[in-house]
Amino acid sequence: MDAYSSTIIDAIAKVKTAVVKIETYKQPDKRTVAGTGSGFLFSSDGYLFTNSHVVDSGPHIQVMLYDGSQYPAYLIGQDAETDLAILKISALEFKPAVLGDSGDLQIGQLVIAIGNPLGFQHTVTAGVVSALGRSLQSKSGRMMDGMIQIDAALNPGNSGGPLINSDGEVVGINTAIIRGAQGLCFAISINTAKEVADQLIRFGKVKRAWLGFSMQQIDLVPKLRAINELSNKTALFITDVAEGSPAEKAGILSGDILVAFNNDAIQTADHLYKQLTEDKIGQRQHLVILRRFAKTELDITPAQRN
Repeated sequence: MDAYSSTIIDAIAKVKTAVVKIETYKQPDKRTVAGTGSGFLFSSDGYLFTNSHVVDSGPHIQVMLYDGSQYPAYLIGQDAETDLAILKISALEFKPAVLGDSGDLQIGQLVIAIGNPLGFQHTVTAGVVSALGRSLQSKSGRMMDGMIQIDAALNPGNSGGPLINSDGEVVGINTAIIRGAQGLCFAISINTAKEVADQLIRFGKVKRAWLGFSMQQIDLVPKLRAINELSNKTALFITDVAEGSPAEKAGILSGDILVAFNNDAIQTADHLYKQLTEDKIGQRQHLVILRRFAKTELDITPAQRN
């Protein structure tokens, strides 16, 4: 067998028993399915990830494991901002998925998606990372930041399933496709998901500071880094600034490049996300950007996202 096929087969074997099919129902009698999706177990005590939009389709949730066994699931919490939800089931005999580090991803890297598209359980597709740090508008109209763009085929029903690397570690949660386009699919980075999960499990919700711009992760060329004495190898290119947002009030413009937040070098959207904790709301923060390739310093006061 060729090396490429062996790599994919070995990676799938490490995580496939943690992948589940999710069905939601409007009524407790569970006669009519309201929606379907995917998810995966990430802890030995029955916690699992899926998408917020998957569980929104009905209040009664049923989870089917790899062996066909079914369990009722309880919603621990969800966050529409990142399209993430945490469910809990009582199953004990299973092997949870291993969570990787999405900060290590590289453009062009092999990734594998597993899920239940259109009801076809445990479907596998493979592709590469097409881009990192993308911003994408969710179904609610809000912008989701730090997204992983992939060309592995996703279809309705893939939502909530794991995106894994060649070591079988989960690096993202599949969430969206752009209808009418080919090869434009997106996953939530697992580093963002870890931060959200911690708050959802503890509090049932997420509070965060909001800046109000869309962004894309880019590489910084060595000459630009040297001229501005930057330690960053990557940074965040600002593609859009929301009207009336803290970013607009601070004077941030589309085309600016964010390189630091409160003296911390910002290389990924995940890194910025970690900085935007509840305690930053209403408190002045310091930004360093590149504008026309020159370093500029600005102050910004994050707001709470409604």
